[in-house]
Amino acid sequence: MHAASAAPTPMVEMRRVTKRFGETTVLQDISLTFPEGSATAIIGPSGSGKTTVIRCINHLLPIDSGTITISGELLGYRRGKNGELVELTERQFCRERASIGMVFQHFNLFHNLTVLGNVMEAPITVQRVPREEARKRALEVLKRVGMSGREESYPSQLSGGQQQRVAIARALAMNPKLMLFDEPTSMLDAELVGEVLFVVRDLAKSGMTIIIVTHELVFANEACNRLVFMDGGRVLETGTPQEVLRSPRHERTKEFLKRIG
Repeated sequence: MHAASAAPTPMVEMRRVTKRFGETTVLQDISLTFPEGSATAIIGPSGSGKTTVIRCINHLLPIDSGTITISGELLGYRRGKNGELVELTERQFCRERASIGMVFQHFNLFHNLTVLGNVMEAPITVQRVPREEARKRALEVLKRVGMSGREESYPSQLSGGQQQRVAIARALAMNPKLMLFDEPTSMLDAELVGEVLFVVRDLAKSGMTIIIVTHELVFANEACNRLVFMDGGRVLETGTPQEVLRSPRHERTKEFLKRIG
């Protein structure tokens, strides 16, 4: 008799997370597990809380209650003498955040730096990586995202799809164990979406843990193996892309897919 296989190790675990902006509750008692090596897309209407989830995971937004752990360790906090949560200082947390790559919809590249300079910047300034090592690492990740040969170009000389691939390379240069994408294709023309999809799909195949907020359902279906549907600050449905997109269980999911289909 064979022993049951162990469940995948959670890379990220959110337990009863609530986030408020003033009187408005944008995340309501969220509990989600993102297994190590999984690629998860979070979908839902505008204002559903999708982006807030990944900003809380990256501690760009502190949570009001609940806990978030990365590889079993509390994110952004430590336990006090009496077991209470004490928020880390920005300097302390920067060391934790270095293991989490974040790619934004607006690229956020330094326009006064070349492609190579953009990718080398964080390893040198945050991780104190020697310049030659940072250069070698940058060249490797630029090749990985299909941007070899554009090292000396400036962001203004690149298409939107190329800029987003440089932004992905910049995040990868930090050797993260987790990659977060916030609407990575929303600023791109339809013909450029495929460029970014190819890179994200390659990262997913390599076994990196990925969480993507997206409105592109084709992108989510092709790049991810898990889907989370949110509405009104709550998680209403989770499953494989095939389960959620083709056989949704929740009425709100059905309405959403019908409206955008």
